[in-house]
Amino acid sequence: MVTKLLHTRYRVSDLEKTVYFYKEVLGLQEVRRSRSSRGSELVFFKAPNSAEEIEICKFDESGPVQVGPDLTHLAFEVDDIEAFGRHAAAKGYPLSDGPSPSGTGSVIAFLDAPEGYEVELIQRAK
Repeated sequence: MVTKLLHTRYRVSDLEKTVYFYKEVLGLQEVRRSRSSRGSELVFFKAPNSAEEIEICKFDESGPVQVGPDLTHLAFEVDDIEAFGRHAAAKGYPLSDGPSPSGTGSVIAFLDAPEGYEVELIQRAK
């Protein structure tokens, strides 16, 4: 039986563009970089109040990255979705959808990350 989630991997073609997005737009902490035994370039990130990590992998030998619409996304909690939207837009990543109220009183929005991945933002109901 598994005991906890450790990390999620997303493969990318442009590692540095994606690193910029996760650090400068989302504000995640870069935890470490390494190269796997097969030659993958790996960068791990962590959100301030989370134990799980996000692994970004660049491995050109696997071919081009193709992310289908509505295939997968990461969801992050934010304190102020409007302020985050202004910050992200100033960095070149405007919200792609929302902010919109949810049925639970929270507010959600979406942001398009590099490579076609999607990020969901959730401002919890007060």
